[in-house]
This record gives sequence, C-alpha cells and structure tokens, in this order.
Amino acid sequence: MAGKTATRTASNGIDDADQRLFDRELVDLPPELRWREWMLRVEAVIFASAEPVGREALARIVGKSCSIDLLIDDLKEELRSRPYELVAVAGGWQHRTRPAYAGAIRSAAAAGARDRAADLSQSEVLVLMCIAYFQPITRAELSSFFGKEISRDLIGHLRGAGLIASGPRSPTPGAPYTYVTTKEFLSAFGLDTLRDLPDIEALEDAGLLSRKVESEPVVEESSEGIEQEALYEERLEPFRF
Repeated sequence: MAGKTATRTASNGIDDADQRLFDRELVDLPPELRWREWMLRVEAVIFASAEPVGREALARIVGKSCSIDLLIDDLKEELRSRPYELVAVAGGWQHRTRPAYAGAIRSAAAAGARDRAADLSQSEVLVLMCIAYFQPITRAELSSFFGKEISRDLIGHLRGAGLIASGPRSPTPGAPYTYVTTKEFLSAFGLDTLRDLPDIEALEDAGLLSRKVESEPVVEESSEGIEQEALYEERLEPFRF
C-alpha cells in the first residue's frame, strides 16, 4: 500500500512539475505576440484532436485573463479564406471542411472511407431523426410512430455507431429503456446542441414529421403516475445538451 501511495505521489509530482514548467501566462511577451501565441496554441490543440475540444481544455493552455470566445473569433476570421473553418459542435470546437469542398473530398477519398452518418440507411436516418426530436423515446413508441416494428438490430446499429444511447427508463408498464442521442450525434451532424436542430414545426408543415403517435385511450393520471413522471424528468436531465 505504501509503495502504491508513493507511486501516486511521485506521479502527481511529475504532473505538477510539468504544469509549472508550461507557461500559460507568457508575461514576458508583448501583448500582441502573447495573443498570437495563444491563438496558435488553441488552433494546434483543436487541429490535433479527433473530437470537439471544450472550453475547459482550452483554458488550460492560455492565460487566466484570456477570453476564449474572442480568441475563437479571431481564429475564425483568420481562417475565412481557407477551405476549412472552426465550428462549434457538441459543446466544443472542431475544424470542419467547408461544404463547398465536400464534392472534392468525396472524389479523392478511398472507397469505403465514409463517416458514421453516411453509413446509415434511409430507415435508420428516419428513426434517428425521430429519436432526436422526441427523446427520450422507447422502441415501442418508435414502432407506433412509424406504424411498423422497429427492430432491435436497427437500434443496435445506431448504438454501435455511437449516435444513440440508453436514456432513463420510461414510467410505463414494464419500465422499458428509452433512447436518446449522444454528443457523437451532435458532432456527426455539425450541431452544437439539440437546439440547433431544424425547427420541428417547419418539418411538420412540410409533412416530414408529426408529433402524433398512436397510443392507448387517455386515462386520468394517478398521484403515483405523476410521481413517476417527475422521476422520469429528473433522470432525463443528464441527457439534455
């Protein structure tokens, strides 16, 4: 036990030393050069990451007085003439190729080098869209929505792609699991939060989506049912973006 404690202490000491050696503040540099160096650091970290980089991670490489938002704005302006841009997705920032160059990239890419969203069938995209708008939602509710059975294999494919995950249990008989979208879903579709989804009313007006789902006749809700609904909402909170 003592050996393990010493190891942890030594390890922490190395980490602390590394952190002290890393100069975040850059007080020896003139303000303009300091800001420029912070910009380069942020761009390098975002460029090197396969996932969106959050504010907390970026704050560890710049000075305490540095405004991350202003820094990002300057980076976006600098990249204005480049074929890629800096976009806010899934609560962080990521480099994305501009849509105008999508055709060139597809032509140059090797066969089969497709992303997770492009691997989906039309039916899977429709189910994913339904989950995104009506989450948390059970497989039975999805089946009622589409008027046909939604297979476990289809749900499994969406889960395997990392686009959906299990949500809170539904306050219905049997307490089945619900499904919710993930941060990977937001990243795959270039969304920062679920609030960036297209307006659902516009989709309804276009006949592409409907809130109406076949259900059992409505009965007066008992106090126990109301408590279950409240618990359901409480369990849902960690899944909101």
